[in-house]
Amino acid sequence: MSKRAAVIPLIVLVVAALLFFVISGRWTSWFGGRAEQRTDDAYVQADMTPLSTRISGTVRKMKVEDFDTVKASQVLVEIADDDYRAIVEQAKAALAASQAALEDNQAAKRIQEVKIQSAEAMVAEAEAAVSTARAGIASTQPDVERTALERKRQEALLASKATTLQQLQSAVANAESNSGLLASRQGDLARAQAALTSSRVQIEAEKRELAALDSRDALYRADIQAKKAAITVAEVNLSYTRITAPANGEVGKRDVQEGQLVTPGMQMVELVRGDVWILANYLETQLTNIRKGDVADIKIDAFPGVVLHGKVVQIAPASGSQSALLPPDNATGNFTKVVQRIPVKIALDPGHPLQGRLRPGLSTEVTIHASGRSSDKNANAEGPQS
Repeated sequence: MSKRAAVIPLIVLVVAALLFFVISGRWTSWFGGRAEQRTDDAYVQADMTPLSTRISGTVRKMKVEDFDTVKASQVLVEIADDDYRAIVEQAKAALAASQAALEDNQAAKRIQEVKIQSAEAMVAEAEAAVSTARAGIASTQPDVERTALERKRQEALLASKATTLQQLQSAVANAESNSGLLASRQGDLARAQAALTSSRVQIEAEKRELAALDSRDALYRADIQAKKAAITVAEVNLSYTRITAPANGEVGKRDVQEGQLVTPGMQMVELVRGDVWILANYLETQLTNIRKGDVADIKIDAFPGVVLHGKVVQIAPASGSQSALLPPDNATGNFTKVVQRIPVKIALDPGHPLQGRLRPGLSTEVTIHASGRSSDKNANAEGPQS
C-alpha cells in the first residue's frame, strides 16, 4: 500500500510535466492556427488633418463651429488681410516702375540709334570732303609744277638778257599763286581728314552707348521678373489668410477664436475627413493564417447588438513598438520576451447600417476569419466574386 501511494503522485507529476511541455511547445501553433482570430484591441480610425496657418496675423472670422460638416474648398477661418493686400499692391507698383524704366531705356535706345545714323552720315560727309580735297590737290599739282618750271626758265632767260623783267614777274606771280592754291588744297585735306577721324570716334562712342543701353535692357528685364515673382509670393501669402478645407469632412474642436493673434505653424482647426476604417492590433502569434482580403466581423462597443462586416486591406510592415517614440532596445539589459502586436487595417463594407455614425476612437471587437485555415465565411465571400 505504501508503494502504491508513492507511485500515484509520481505518475501525476510525470503526466503534468508531459502536458506542460506539450502545451508550451504547441501553444503558439494552436493559438495562431485557429480559423477565427479575435481581438478587442481595435478602434475606429479616420484621416485627421490638423489645419495650420503659414502666416502671422489676427483671426478676423471663424466661419465654422465645432463639429460642423464642411465641403472641400469651404473657407473655415479668415485672417485679417489688410497688410497682405497692401504688400500685393506695393509689389505691383514696383513692377510698374520697373516696366516704366524698361520703356525709358527703349526710348533712349531709339534716340541713340538716330544719333548713330547721324554720326554715320557725318562720316560719309567727311569721307566725301577728303576725296574732294585730294581731287583738288591732284588738279592743282600740275599747274604748280608747270608754273615753277616757267619761273625758273624766265629767271635763266633774264640772266642772259633774253626776256624782260615783266615776263619774269608774271611767271613768279603765277608760280606763287599756284603754290598758295596747293597749300590751300592741302589744308582742306588735313581739315577733312581731321573731321573724318572725329566722326569715326563719335560713331564708335555712340555705338558703345547703345551697347550699354542694351545691357541695361537685360538688367531691367531681370528686375521685372523679380518683381513678378514678388507679386506671386505676395498673392500666395494673401491666399494664406483664408484657411480652407482640403476635402469633405467634419470639423473637430476649434483651436483659435476671433481676434486671436496667430503665428506660422499654429493649429487652427482639425478636419476629420473620408470614410472610417478599423485598426485592429493583433498579437504576432495570431497572424499566422491572416491574409489580405480575409473577411472580418466587427462589433462596436457604442452600438451593442450590431455586427458590421469588412475585409483586411493591409497588414502593417512593422509592429507598433517600432513606431513608438522610444522603441525598445532588446539588446540591452535583461531580456523578457513580450509578444508584439501588429496593426491590421480593415475596410468596412459599403452601405453598413452605421454609416455616418462612427467616430474615430470608438472601441471595437474584431474577429477575422483567417484564409490560411478552413473558413466558411471566406469561402462564401470569395464565391460570388468568382
